[in-house]
Amino acid sequence: MTTLDLTPSPGAAPLPRMVLAQAGAEIKSTLRNGEQLLLTLIIPVLLLVGFSTTSLVNVGRGSRVAFIAPGVIALAVMSTAFTGQAIATGFERRYGVLKRLGASPLSRAGLMLAKTLAVIAVEVVQVVVIGAVALALGWRPAGSPLAALVLILLGTAAFSGLGLLMAGTLRAEATLAGANLVYLILLGCGGVIFPLTAFPAAVEPVLRLLPISALTGGLRSVLTDGAALPLGAVAILAAWAAVSLALASRTFRWE
Repeated sequence: MTTLDLTPSPGAAPLPRMVLAQAGAEIKSTLRNGEQLLLTLIIPVLLLVGFSTTSLVNVGRGSRVAFIAPGVIALAVMSTAFTGQAIATGFERRYGVLKRLGASPLSRAGLMLAKTLAVIAVEVVQVVVIGAVALALGWRPAGSPLAALVLILLGTAAFSGLGLLMAGTLRAEATLAGANLVYLILLGCGGVIFPLTAFPAAVEPVLRLLPISALTGGLRSVLTDGAALPLGAVAILAAWAAVSLALASRTFRWE
């Protein structure tokens, strides 16, 4: 007669399973948060429709939606990887969520990986929805999807580093105010809606060094003009990613 072994066997789950479980929790938290959903999806779609169907902004020659759509995709990446992540992580640190997770079998590297996977998953939804709306408005993207993907991943890394840097060094309330302020400033000055050529000549070169400007310009070059992967935009985004992630890893406070 075979007997069942009911002896407890405590132990942590494999790291991939823990990471996927935490990523799923992060995604559900984002989708349940109405303010986050407004910031990451609804506002970019409204901007896309509003500025593509009206003549509020002079984009020069060419299709209006072809100019606006890449910028709105870049804005969606920034809203998720920077603004949303900074605010969520800041309040998680304030309420001791990160401290409790730090005491779990999930390592800090695993937690960061889970957050990264959650950000990418939300961005996939954003790109699909924004792309579908843009196609319905008459957008016909050109260029290599792989080149666009490289730019989006680099932009995600750069904005994630900036978001974690802010959330790990400032109080939650300061992070909330600062992240939203930076979002509005970069929306207005990053070439998302208004061409950078509309700014004074002395300011334009500085604005082009911003991560949102590099991501917007790179996506517009690839998806609108059909150009190859723009190395200048890649270099700017890679530099922002390297510096911001390095600073975040050195200064981030978990409590």
